[in-house]
Amino acid sequence: MRLIPFLFVICALPLCVILFWLNPEYALLVWANILLIPFFFLGIFDFYQKKSPVLRNYPIIGRLRFLLQEIRPQIRQYFIEAEDEEVPYSRQQHSMVTERSKAKDGTLPFGTLQGVYDIEHVWINHSLTPMTIENNDFRIHVGGEKSGYKISIINISGTSFGAVSAQVIESFNKGASIGGFAHNTGEGGITPYHRKHNGDLIWQIGTGYFGCRNHNGEFDSQKFSEKASLDQVKMIEIKLSQGAKPGSGGVLLAPKVTSEIAAIRGVQEGVNCISPPKHSAFYTPESLLRFIEELRSLSGGKPIGFKLAIGHPWEFLAIVKAMVETGITPDFITVDGAEGGTGAAPAEFSDRVGSPLRDAVVYVDNALRAASLRDQIKIGASGKIVSAFDIARICALGADWVNMARPFMFATGCIQARTCHNGNCPTGIATMDPNRSRAIDVETKALAISQFQKTSRQALAKLIGAAGLQNPNELTRRHLVHRVSQTEIMLASQIYPDAEQGVVFSKSKCDDPRIARYWAKVSKDSFQPKVLEGV
Repeated sequence: MRLIPFLFVICALPLCVILFWLNPEYALLVWANILLIPFFFLGIFDFYQKKSPVLRNYPIIGRLRFLLQEIRPQIRQYFIEAEDEEVPYSRQQHSMVTERSKAKDGTLPFGTLQGVYDIEHVWINHSLTPMTIENNDFRIHVGGEKSGYKISIINISGTSFGAVSAQVIESFNKGASIGGFAHNTGEGGITPYHRKHNGDLIWQIGTGYFGCRNHNGEFDSQKFSEKASLDQVKMIEIKLSQGAKPGSGGVLLAPKVTSEIAAIRGVQEGVNCISPPKHSAFYTPESLLRFIEELRSLSGGKPIGFKLAIGHPWEFLAIVKAMVETGITPDFITVDGAEGGTGAAPAEFSDRVGSPLRDAVVYVDNALRAASLRDQIKIGASGKIVSAFDIARICALGADWVNMARPFMFATGCIQARTCHNGNCPTGIATMDPNRSRAIDVETKALAISQFQKTSRQALAKLIGAAGLQNPNELTRRHLVHRVSQTEIMLASQIYPDAEQGVVFSKSKCDDPRIARYWAKVSKDSFQPKVLEGV
């Protein structure tokens, strides 16, 4: 049975050739030969090739498997996938972003699809005296009084040119300019496409120091100072690790290192562009803070912070202890959750490495409070945040603002085809192919991006007002309710460990066991903890 298609071609081709030789004027035989000849040679090739056992056992017909496998995600997305099934975003989430990018409020007809009695269902309690919020332009002041920046509560997360197309970078930045929010450059550096529309930039500096590196790949203070002085650059973020692939470096393969990307990143054209797994400008918690101090001086006092995914709890605690002992603090910390996205990452890293966002934000907030530093340092959060409730929830757990990337990609037209890694993005977003990226109209998409951010702020204002509050910074863990079993609910303040202000300096025990256990073991001189006898 498995050889029938192949045998049919083998038998039919000679027969059609003979019939055509007997009756050359019969046009149907001409077309039969034209169709059968390619299948004949394809079948011969499949039968004798050695790479694929499927094709060797199922010549010709076996190729249907690969065709069906290729279109399986589309078939699943359009016909099989449930509205609330996350892959990694649900159709309901995607539709909400699309609606809000068109200035609609994302109304849900006929009731919720959530299982409100399911374990782990979470909600926010409303008030019998709700508030009407007129101004939803929630701003958070970061940095000094004179040189600080008032960042919006919703901003575009790191998106490097090369990971996404030039048209997308332009759309993001123009949308940020229209809406008055910030656009993170990603570690690929500041490009002409980031600067074209003068939207506020957060310049992200990764381990490759792209845009501020010397020929050896080390940090170059002069190149940094030149770019940091740009008025468009509002804040500078040192990327320590990324939620989607923490502890892993990156490689932009040589064929993708075009002359344009080489010039922007300060690397050699046509050579593999390496992002090492760790920085070369510092090696200890104290030297990290000294580096922050140096960048602050070189940039003229602009807000300097770092981005990280939480891994070993003692490593972040060592940084906090270094802040206490040196008196040097970052202006902000961006916490990236393990659920964060990237164009491509090893499956093990995306699935099993790093702390999820909510747990990470709680820990960072607790550690800073325990060391009496929370008032000096603001916290940004990124990692699969989509809705106004997602924003309210993470702010209640300790964040001051949020960053998003994939929802803004949805607003640009992303259909979640999940082909970001191979450059074959069907919407022209995650590709460097000009024939594909031409599909993105910058003017249209910039308006959609700014509208999504605006409508999301409006939805957040309604949600905050329903809780009887005026500002997201009034949210606490007491506002969140978790169903922990069929018969029991708990406030988030009862679930997550808490840390009192300055508790590490007192004789009181910190309720967060990670801080209580490691504070005495960490130092500013190493990311590794000391071993204390009897502990």
